[in-house]
Amino acid sequence: MTYTHLPNILDQLPEIPADSIISHTLFSDDAVKVILFGFAPGQELSEHTASHPAVLHFLQGEARLTLGDDEMDAQPGTWVHMPAHLPHSILAQTEVAMLLLLLLTD
Repeated sequence: MTYTHLPNILDQLPEIPADSIISHTLFSDDAVKVILFGFAPGQELSEHTASHPAVLHFLQGEARLTLGDDEMDAQPGTWVHMPAHLPHSILAQTEVAMLLLLLLTD
């Protein structure tokens, strides 16, 4: 049986260059794609939608999160499940690390 084990997921995040957003795919199969994002302070992932449901898990830093018409703060430990096609955006207020789980099956 094959498995993936990451003792500290933040060790997978390289240094985040100023004025940048980086992403690194940690795992992908037929059911889920797992992507680790790093945001430099002030960087924004502008409003968009995803064709699949997704989970956001904020690991470090502070961000302003918009989900549909709602705005809220995100910090370490913030966890969000989003249905497919929900407009959303993220504005990093500090350096942010966030895990995205894109759920590929319905």
